[in-house]
Amino acid sequence: MRKDLGMRKGKMIAQGAHASLKVLLDAGEPDPAGAAFRVPLDPALAEWLGGRFTKVCVSDAGHTEFHGVPTKTCCAVGPAWSDAVDAITGELPLL
Repeated sequence: MRKDLGMRKGKMIAQGAHASLKVLLDAGEPDPAGAAFRVPLDPALAEWLGGRFTKVCVSDAGHTEFHGVPTKTCCAVGPAWSDAVDAITGELPLL
């Protein structure tokens, strides 16, 4: 989740829900666990894109925030066992 954008809490929740649902649908998994983390986009995104998991990056259209500019708001990775996800996200603070 990008905290640098100053999103309202409701917007953050919606964007996180979009990411978590999309990563599950793309992976074809019905019931894995997930978590949300606070992360700066660029450094983590490069490492994340190199992984072997299903990856989703949500881009908001900008209709209600971001002054009409499409903006990447959050990313999701998974589904996988927690130790595999921790190898990527273990150093990131929880929201």
